Amino acid sequence: MNTRLPFARRTLLGAAVLTLLAAPLAQAQEAPKSVRIGWAIAKTGPNAGGTATTVAPNYRMWVKEINDAGGLMLKAYGKRVPIEVVEYDDRSSSEEAVRATERLITQDKVDFVLPPWGTANNLAVGPTYEKHKYPLIAVNSVTDKAPDLVKRWKHAFFFLGTGAQYAEALVSYLDEAKKAGKIGDRIAMINIADGFGVELANAARKAAAKHGFTLVYDKSYPIGTQDMTPVLNEVKGKNADVFLAFSYPPDTVMITDQARVIGFNPKVMFTGVGTQFPMYKAKFGAAAEGIMGPGGVDFDSPAIQDYFARHKAFSGQEPDRFASTVQYAALQVLQQSIERVGKVDRAAVTQEIKTGSFDTILGPVKLENQLFTNLWWVGQWQNGEFYGIAPSNKKGAKPAILPKPAWK
Repeated sequence: MNTRLPFARRTLLGAAVLTLLAAPLAQAQEAPKSVRIGWAIAKTGPNAGGTATTVAPNYRMWVKEINDAGGLMLKAYGKRVPIEVVEYDDRSSSEEAVRATERLITQDKVDFVLPPWGTANNLAVGPTYEKHKYPLIAVNSVTDKAPDLVKRWKHAFFFLGTGAQYAEALVSYLDEAKKAGKIGDRIAMINIADGFGVELANAARKAAAKHGFTLVYDKSYPIGTQDMTPVLNEVKGKNADVFLAFSYPPDTVMITDQARVIGFNPKVMFTGVGTQFPMYKAKFGAAAEGIMGPGGVDFDSPAIQDYFARHKAFSGQEPDRFASTVQYAALQVLQQSIERVGKVDRAAVTQEIKTGSFDTILGPVKLENQLFTNLWWVGQWQNGEFYGIAPSNKKGAKPAILPKPAWK
């Protein structure tokens, strides 16, 4: 019996086998040496404190954890590829943030760009991301414009909610306390004259009117204010049970410190960004008891406990209790989207972020209309921890301490 195949058939079969055997090798050879990820964040200037607490540690820890595991899994090539970082200092300037973002995209040719800290800077760089069709994973940005912006910015995703959501959650929570006879109807409010402060103050005015509160004091103050004592003395003279300060970290600390000095101790004291930071806890200790702010954490969650431990081991400090957990969860969303797509394809990654469901330290995350809103809106320092208190029906919520205890 002749078992020899015709020469032409043997040639075709041999070529097919060689093609199959060579495919994995060809894929491996075609894989990029790295996935280049860039960011321009505030290493200097007034935004540096917020950046150093919430943004930089999470960005760097996320990159290290991925690279320690061998890199991002790009299934199109059948291999893991490490992340390479290109970074700049935006100097807390919106103009510099825009220039640096443009440079990262057009000159450095990075594959993805992670955004800066602060509402104003995120909104400033948004058009650049959209022009170049890069996904904008905006975490450190609170704006009522988000629902309208995503209709125009098809590549933008907002993870920290709107000013109206924070204000409504806070004031409706205070309304319950008012109806229970724990506080009166007088609110004194101040805000920093920057994106976050302006957005929150505008929303709080509407919420206060809606819930029958009287706004007895309402003033803004400029970035870089060095002394809040005159303002706090004016507020103290208004005899309001509720004091709201939509502030940034340096002034949040200053407001708290100077309120203690002049003996200003309202029944409700709510301060802004920085209230949830580890440096705030370290500085004020037991004196922080009862102070409220945006955000909060469910410390009963094993995933949150593990994240806190890893963050402290990596950076030497705990994360903040406002945007840090959301920031890391958003990075997990980006990672899972890239790995599901399996290659550097920004259009496909953007679509996956829009439609996918993701497993994160916050639990399942799914964006609705490019927004994530399953958040803690109000938190409070209680026995050395900043717990989420509103929404009160959210898992892990603690009842509020009212009135705020006397200064310790």
